Amino acid sequence: MKKRLIRLGALALFVSFTYSSCDEEKETKVIETEPITFTKEGELYLIKASGDTLQQLDIELAETEYEKQTGLMYRESMEKHQGMLFIYQDERVRSFYMKNTYIPLDILYYDADSTLVSIQKNAEPRDETSLPSEGPAKFVLEINGGLSDEWNIEVGNRISFKKIE
Repeated sequence: MKKRLIRLGALALFVSFTYSSCDEEKETKVIETEPITFTKEGELYLIKASGDTLQQLDIELAETEYEKQTGLMYRESMEKHQGMLFIYQDERVRSFYMKNTYIPLDILYYDADSTLVSIQKNAEPRDETSLPSEGPAKFVLEINGGLSDEWNIEVGNRISFKKIE
């Protein structure tokens, strides 16, 4: 008799658990999110130390704290001639990482007079390793990984940019 009661109790618990699990699954809602898309907010020119223009890019700007913290996170892709320019109020050693960033990036650090200080090439997606500048930087440009080599970007090159109103 005791064994039968134990089996019935176990069966009742199993059935109860199964139905409560099913009810929980019914309550689970999938939230659809819109993909984050590029918004052109300015134009940027990559300029050799000699003054020759290397490339022209459409840029998105990261100026607010939120924009600076999220950067290119959660983006699935970026066109070849697009980038994100981070603009800071002061010049100091900066460090970026690739948390929640799905595409490889070249991270270019520029000082207050827009001269390239250092490059972190082909930063690995989703890697949380710190990627510091090799000197004080006021501007940071993120472009697709590998483009700094393809375009022959070198320390000492400069940038010039303008915002689109």
